[in-house]
Amino acid sequence: MTVPSDPVPADDPSVIQWNAVFRGATAGLFFLVLASVLDAILDRNIDNYRDSGWIYPLFILILFGYTLGGFGAGRLVPQAALSNGLLAGIGAFVLWIPVRIVIWLVRDENRGLFTGHSPALRPGQIFGHLVIAAALGMFGGFLGARSINRAAGS
Repeated sequence: MTVPSDPVPADDPSVIQWNAVFRGATAGLFFLVLASVLDAILDRNIDNYRDSGWIYPLFILILFGYTLGGFGAGRLVPQAALSNGLLAGIGAFVLWIPVRIVIWLVRDENRGLFTGHSPALRPGQIFGHLVIAAALGMFGGFLGARSINRAAGS
């Protein structure tokens, strides 16, 4: 017979703090939505948008959003910064998916969600964003925990 152990203390590094994850994910989501809206506006107003240089700063903005999400979660839970940062980065992407689909529905005539001429989400893009969001969320979590530790003098 297994005896249940004591509850895990909140300062245990293995604990996920969902409040911190959600706060970090929503902070990162702001920049992902901003990049998506700017992308839609620029695509509508620039004739040769895909060949212009605008896609690169918008991609940097998305990367910043993932990192910021992890940073926010890492600052709130410095003892478990990597795991909370990872979940915040991925959470920002998951929260962004419905926004991306709505923008696609409003502006695109080619109605293939995952296939077609201009799908909302290609499977490769989803996988790529998940990997990048996880890595940059962890990096942001590391930076957030480091900033707290540096401020505390440890």
